[in-house]
Amino acid sequence: MAYDVIDIANKLLYLANFDDGGELMTNLKLQKMLYYEQGFHLAKFNTPLFDAEIEAWMYGPAVPEVYEHFKKYGRNGIPPETETPIALTTEEEGLFWEVFNAYADFSAYGLMKETHKELPWRATTTGVGNVIPKSLIRDFFKTQLLNES
Repeated sequence: MAYDVIDIANKLLYLANFDDGGELMTNLKLQKMLYYEQGFHLAKFNTPLFDAEIEAWMYGPAVPEVYEHFKKYGRNGIPPETETPIALTTEEEGLFWEVFNAYADFSAYGLMKETHKELPWRATTTGVGNVIPKSLIRDFFKTQLLNES
């Protein structure tokens, strides 16, 4: 089951604020965290975490709907919009936390540099409206799951 992308974004913002030392996440970092959460979810469960498309923007993968929703914060940290984030299935929660913990300590710039090295972003023409196919994201992250074993 795919979840609403804004609910997933708010879950990440909540975790960053309350479980990662109270540091608010910027829109740039949020975009990259959504990409990693989506990628590993697609790889492990073969279904999307959210249906919204991820595009190959100049600064890396981005979800336009989420960017638009939070762009009023500019480069500043974004406070979570909820005190009770969406609950995922037990298996999904486990993966979500695993991915969050693996990437939360990276800076937004560090995550951007990582995504620029990865096939899904490199294989997609950069620009607004250029969707990174979910199949490309899934297939790439399946190789990452295998590398972690």
